[in-house]
Amino acid sequence: MTTGAIPTELGTQKISTLLKAYAVPGIIAMTASSLYNMVDSIYIGHIKDVGSYAISGLAVTFPLMNISAALGTLVGVGAATMISVLLGQKNYKAANTVLANEVTLNTIIGLLYTFVMLIWLDPILRFFGASDNTLPFARSYMQVILYGNVFTHLYFGLNSVIRSSGNPRLAMGLTLFTVISNSILDPIFIFGLGMGIRGAAWATILCQMAALGYSMWYFLDKKKLLHLPPRIFALDWRVAKDSLSIGMGPFLMNTAACIVALFINQQLGKYGGDLSIGAYGIVNRISFLFVMINAGINQGMQPIAGYNYGARQYSRVKNVYFLAAKWATVVSVAGFLVSELIPGIAVSAFTNDPELKTIAVKGLRCMNIVFPLVGFQMISTNLFQCLGMVKKSILLSLSRQLLFLVPCIYILPVWLDVKGVWYSFPISDSLACILTGILIIGLVRKLNRLNDGDDPAILGSNIQ
Repeated sequence: MTTGAIPTELGTQKISTLLKAYAVPGIIAMTASSLYNMVDSIYIGHIKDVGSYAISGLAVTFPLMNISAALGTLVGVGAATMISVLLGQKNYKAANTVLANEVTLNTIIGLLYTFVMLIWLDPILRFFGASDNTLPFARSYMQVILYGNVFTHLYFGLNSVIRSSGNPRLAMGLTLFTVISNSILDPIFIFGLGMGIRGAAWATILCQMAALGYSMWYFLDKKKLLHLPPRIFALDWRVAKDSLSIGMGPFLMNTAACIVALFINQQLGKYGGDLSIGAYGIVNRISFLFVMINAGINQGMQPIAGYNYGARQYSRVKNVYFLAAKWATVVSVAGFLVSELIPGIAVSAFTNDPELKTIAVKGLRCMNIVFPLVGFQMISTNLFQCLGMVKKSILLSLSRQLLFLVPCIYILPVWLDVKGVWYSFPISDSLACILTGILIIGLVRKLNRLNDGDDPAILGSNIQ
C-alpha cells in the first residue's frame, strides 16, 4: 500500500487479519489516551498536603471535559464515518470536502465553547459539584485546558480521520507521542516548576498542539488522495449537516455522560461529601481504561464496517461485528476481574489517603459488578453508528446513561444512602444491555436477508 493510496484490502482481506491490523493500533492509541488522563490524576493525587482535594477538584471538571469531548465527537466521528463510506465508494473528491468541513466546524465550535466557558467558569464549576475546598483546583485546571481547547478539538478530529482513511499506525503513533511527552512534562511542570495542578493542564495542551501540527502537515500533502483542499476553511452546509447527523449519536452519549456526571457529583456530594466525589474520579479513571480499550476495538471495526457497507459486502459487515463483540467482551471481563479481585492495588496508584482509598475500593466493586456486559453494548451501538443508523445509535447511546442511570441515581440513595449511587451503575448497564440485544438481533436478521451487492433499499425504506 503506497502512502497516498486508499487501502482497498478493507474489502478483500480476511476479516480477522484486518480487525487485528486496525484494532491493535486503535487499542494502543485509546489505552494510551486513557493513560494520558490517568497520568494527570496520579500526579495530582500525590501533590503534598492537598492531593485528596486536588483530585476531587479534577473530578469536578470531568463533566466539562465530557462536553468538550462531545462537541469534538459530534464533528470528528461523523466526518470519519462519512469518509470511510466515501472511500469505499471511491468518491475521493467528496471525502476531501468532508475533511475540510471537519477542520472548519471544529475550529468554530471549539472557539465558541472556550468563550462561553471562560466567562461563566466559576458558577458552572459550582453547579457541577465544586465546593469551597475543591473550586480553586478545578478552576486552575480548567482555565488552562480551555485556553487550548481549539487545538484539542482539531487534534482529536484529525486523528480520527487519519485512522479511518487507512493509517491507524500513524494515529496510534501520534497518541503515543502525546502520552509519553505528557508523562515526561507532568512531573516537571507540577513538581519541578511548582505549577501544581495548572502544570498538568499545560503539559496536556502543549503535547496536543505538537501532535496537531504534525496532523495538519500530513493532510496538506496533495500527493495523498485524501488531503485538505486549497480552501481549508470552506464550509459546505449540506455536508456539515450529514456529518453532524451521523456524529449525533456519540455526541449525545458524551453529553449524557456530562449530565450524568453532574448528577453523580451532586448525589455523591450530598450523601458522601468531597471525598466521595474524588473516589468516583478514581473509579472512573480505572474503568475508563477498559472502556477505552473497547473504544480502540470500535475504532478498528469502524473503517472496516463502513467501507464494506458502502461497498455492499454485508457478510463482511456481520463478520467484523461478531469478532469485535467477542474481543470487547474479553476486555470487559478483564475489567470486572480487576475491579472485584484487586481493587486496592488499582486505587493505590492514585492516592495514599486511607479514607479516600477505602471509599474508592468499595465504589469500584459496586460500580463494575456487571462490567462484562459493557463491551457488547459498546460494539453494538458503534455498529449502528458505522452504518449511519442515527436514530438507533442515539437511542442506545442515551439508554444506559439517561434513560436508566439517572432515575436510579436519585431513587436508590433514598433507601441505600451513598451505596445507592454506586449500585445505580450495574442496574443501568443490565437494562441497557437488554435493549441493545433486542435491537442488534433485528439488525442482524435484516443483514441476513441481504446478499452481497444488493441495494439495502430492497428491504423497504433502507435497512434502517
